[in-house]
Amino acid sequence: LCAELDEKVGQFLGRPIEGDWPYLWIDATYVKAREAGAIVSVAVIVAVAVNTEGQRQVIGMKVGPSEAETFWTEFLRSLMRRGLRGVKLVISDAHEGLKAAAAKVLKATWQRCRVHFMRNALAHANKTQRRMVSAAIATAFAQETAKAAHEQWRVVADQFRSSMPKLSKLMDAAEHEVLSYLDFPIAHWLQIHSTNPLERLNAEIKRRTNVVGIFPNDAAVTRLVGAMLLEQSDEWSLNRSYMQLEGLQ
Repeated sequence: LCAELDEKVGQFLGRPIEGDWPYLWIDATYVKAREAGAIVSVAVIVAVAVNTEGQRQVIGMKVGPSEAETFWTEFLRSLMRRGLRGVKLVISDAHEGLKAAAAKVLKATWQRCRVHFMRNALAHANKTQRRMVSAAIATAFAQETAKAAHEQWRVVADQFRSSMPKLSKLMDAAEHEVLSYLDFPIAHWLQIHSTNPLERLNAEIKRRTNVVGIFPNDAAVTRLVGAMLLEQSDEWSLNRSYMQLEGLQ
């Protein structure tokens, strides 16, 4: 049964990627596995993309150390070898390794997940300040143009400069990374500003892998998660377009 499943999962994860894929979401979920007699935490990297027809697909998965740039570079190159092309925007959490690899391999713009950024920002505020900080930063996201959003972002950063200098410094450094999505069609903003399109998928991976607890090896992780992703991809292929076609071409 395992051999049969491995073959199906292998074919799915190694299949040719055809057409242009303007948007690519990448996220990592962590699971426990045995390695050389020790129990370690390994990253399950999942890549989902939308093509110019508005169809969403799982296009790749890999088990490995998510922090290493060499790992990300090899993962993205493997997608390129399978035919991935036309990527304009990569959406992910702030993995420095991925950021560097995306620029080098895909030559695409990088969007730092807005939801993850907000969590990082709120870590610089105390409990009583968090609601106010969240509302202030959200005013930049509510703007209707990229120019207005960048201007509002700087106004908010200046507002916190004396009371929360670390937050202001974080906002200064992350401005262009968090607001990258504003340079793309407005019809797509809701889906491309964060890794939220992957959250439900990651939650399901967590639910299924928690049942196992500790995997005997990386191959067992690939088998279970790969089979689950194959199932999910089949389900998505039956649904209507995930994204408006306007601007995708």
